[in-house]
Amino acid sequence: MKETKMSNYRWTICALLFFATTVNYLDRQVLSLLHPMLEKEFNWTNSDYANITAAFQFVYAISMLFAGRFVDRLGTKWGYTVALIIWSIGAIMHAVAIPIGQGATSVLTWIGLGAMPVSVVGFIIARAVLAFGESANFPAAIKATAEYFPKKERSFATGIFNSGANVGAILAPLTVPWIATVWGWEAAFLIIGAVGFVWLAFWGIFYEKPENQKRMCANELAYVNSDQNDEAPVEVIDEGKKVPWTKLLGYKQTWAFAFGKFMTDGVWWFFLFWLPSYLKVQYNLQGTDIMLPLTVLYSMTMIGSVGGGWFPMYFINKGYSPYDGRMRAMFVIALFPLLVLLAQPLGHYSYWIPVVLIGIGASAHQAWSANIFTTVSDMFPKKSIASVIGIGGMAGGMGGVVMSKLGGALFDHYKLLGHTQTGYTIMFAICAVAYLLAWIVMKSLVPKYAPITDL
Repeated sequence: MKETKMSNYRWTICALLFFATTVNYLDRQVLSLLHPMLEKEFNWTNSDYANITAAFQFVYAISMLFAGRFVDRLGTKWGYTVALIIWSIGAIMHAVAIPIGQGATSVLTWIGLGAMPVSVVGFIIARAVLAFGESANFPAAIKATAEYFPKKERSFATGIFNSGANVGAILAPLTVPWIATVWGWEAAFLIIGAVGFVWLAFWGIFYEKPENQKRMCANELAYVNSDQNDEAPVEVIDEGKKVPWTKLLGYKQTWAFAFGKFMTDGVWWFFLFWLPSYLKVQYNLQGTDIMLPLTVLYSMTMIGSVGGGWFPMYFINKGYSPYDGRMRAMFVIALFPLLVLLAQPLGHYSYWIPVVLIGIGASAHQAWSANIFTTVSDMFPKKSIASVIGIGGMAGGMGGVVMSKLGGALFDHYKLLGHTQTGYTIMFAICAVAYLLAWIVMKSLVPKYAPITDL
């Protein structure tokens, strides 16, 4: 009897996750690219901007804790759908941030809390809605990856969809400054924010659970589930019963993931939200001038995202468990951000030197990110993956709050002293060593592959 050829529909799902992540990062980066323009228009200080970005990160962090639970409960398809609708509305709300701020400030003044400028209040509210919706992107995407890919392919698939962050970061400087110059900053938020609704139509058509997916053949479904027989026997708990956060927090594996996210997510947030300002402050590049440097920088990160996802397979093919191979790869990856230490000392030669060095650091972050997410699906059962991702995402968001507030305070402090560049030197040093410290702690908490067998 002729054997049926195996389909590859799982890569269609990976493509959907890639485009969702692209939209996710397009929406969140519009503000940072327009920061120099908005700073001038609304007379913002660095601390004002830090408060706006920190509000996004704080709401994102808190929401991540519940987003994972939400996706686990509602399911991947509908969880992603609701999340994207909310974050697209939040992105569009930035265009009317001033009327929103005026209304909110009136209420805050009435209760004696109207201290912040109207523009800051309006953008904080819009960022909060955006963050609330965007918090479900990675829990849903990682859950979909766990559903559609065997363990040996998950980091590669994660690297591919995670590279959507890089594509979003590349497309944003190519489009946002031009849109703002031609039609105004409000149009940039409106147009970019509306893109998510286009993706939503494709998601509704093409995504179903693997066992209900008519476009996937039986051979591919068997391949997707092929490593389930290799897993250690588990104590079966009712699938409908929620796993308490307190139980998940009782595992060192959860703490290892959360600490790794806390230490490193803030680095990516810092690069994403502050690089346009850095290029303006240190090299007087702004508007369309930053299009080429940022495009080159974020194009470099594509290499890290896809290459980082593939790298652990080198060790796995040598006989290491997926987790042990991933940790070996992550140690090598953690060494590359140390090059960011040279960005300021060598930056006086040309702005291209820090652009390339920071690009290497950002590329290493994407390689790290592709792997740290997958350590969760390596060790936790599928039904709890999104919840654990949510806990780690909350920790990462809090790390982002710390980095944003610290950056804003340092930049205002050194601006008064006449050399804002010193503030960037300090922040780049923190970014450079964060990954190595995170790896050391993660490896100490979980030295060897230790799957969870009692959930």
